[in-house]
Amino acid sequence: MKKIIISLLAILIVIAGILLFNTFSLTSKQVAPESLEKLNIPETVFQNLSRAIQYRTISFSEDAIPDSTAFHGFHQFLADTFPLVHENLSLEKINEYSLLYKWEGSDASKKPIILMSHQDVVPVDQPTLKDWEAGPFEGKITDTHIIGRGTLDDKGSLMALMESVEKLLSESFTPSRTIYLAFGHDEEVGGPKGAAKIAAYLKEKGIHAAMTLDEGGFLAESMIPGIEKDVAMVNLAEKGFASFRLIVETRGGHSSAPPRENTIGMLAQAIVDLENNQLPYKLVEPINYQFKYMGAELPFLKKLAFANPWLFKSTILKGLNAHTTTAPTIIEGGVKNNVIPTVAEATINFRILPGETIESVKQHVENTVSDKIKVEAAGFLTNPSPVSGIDSEGFRILEKTIRSVFPEVVVVPGLIGGGTDARYFYDVSDDVYRFYPIRLGPESMSMFHGIDEKISKENYKEIIEFTYHLIRKFN
Repeated sequence: MKKIIISLLAILIVIAGILLFNTFSLTSKQVAPESLEKLNIPETVFQNLSRAIQYRTISFSEDAIPDSTAFHGFHQFLADTFPLVHENLSLEKINEYSLLYKWEGSDASKKPIILMSHQDVVPVDQPTLKDWEAGPFEGKITDTHIIGRGTLDDKGSLMALMESVEKLLSESFTPSRTIYLAFGHDEEVGGPKGAAKIAAYLKEKGIHAAMTLDEGGFLAESMIPGIEKDVAMVNLAEKGFASFRLIVETRGGHSSAPPRENTIGMLAQAIVDLENNQLPYKLVEPINYQFKYMGAELPFLKKLAFANPWLFKSTILKGLNAHTTTAPTIIEGGVKNNVIPTVAEATINFRILPGETIESVKQHVENTVSDKIKVEAAGFLTNPSPVSGIDSEGFRILEKTIRSVFPEVVVVPGLIGGGTDARYFYDVSDDVYRFYPIRLGPESMSMFHGIDEKISKENYKEIIEFTYHLIRKFN
């Protein structure tokens, strides 16, 4: 008995030693900031963003025809507002509505960079108009904010890029490497006719960039428990997107004599089965980078957990939502309260973790639900993107710029659950990253695609300053 106790104590001591060694070995990954001169940004930038918001460049659906008046009007507005950009950069219109600007660099041996945004915005639900501080397409400017659809997603970053380039041109700046500004017109419906076509055009021309930067990362304020500082989420990859329809077909009947297998009941059971049999949580790239970068900044006990994923990863992965998610989003069936329908359908949306695929998710659905239920792909589908690295020149410059413009911010590489136009640019770029310094907190997150979308004046200036210095640092 004594030997057993001694052995157990020895094992505990060894485990404790491993835990402590890993914890103390997990040191901060933050790079030292550089001193930057504060940029003088005129108040006119707020008027420019306000006017941009007033163009209703709305994407309603994949099949809807873009509003040519709104998009062409927005294009003319850009030309009028940024004359130096349009004098010095060449412009290609892709598929009529998407814009690709080229700023020729002085050194042809350097790979170019691609800076992205998108022109289109999501519609506004009419019943919510009364809950807006101002009209969503009014572009109202208050003492502290610019209000309107697109201020956060994504005309804010588009206009910031244009303001930065216009200012650099006014200073007679010439980049050493070529810079492309790529502005798709249908990101909100998957980007197949905009960003996808821009990427195809660049590939056809034999252009391969060192780095592409798009939306999809942000400055998280008070959103990471245990980290008091703001966190710059730089996303290296995005989950895939797939929806599948579950279709139940029966002979129906009268509600007074329901069959043993009811159409809607079968469908409901299939939904419950899928929700009760979720795909597993996994520690994959780039989530392993989150463990290292985020864990090093946490208080001791939380740091201990992040430093030892072999023991604690299950709980952390759940907190990071690190699995392929399952979400029933649409259900249809029935015509009358005394009629059992012959057909009932449900749409289930999945955000697919890197390492899994559309096909593997479909197989999971078919293996989980009854074989009496048909499973069909629905709408736009895309596999998870590749994962960009953190050892590249592009990431180092991006990281350095963030830390220099925002010295108190903690940079953390990660994975985004939503989709962006960036997914199309892996074939024409060494690395693809998602980040603009839009400040988001627990309350403002709901403004994306939601009610009362707005950006603070100070934050908008920060985005301009960031893009300005990023272009300079790539010189």
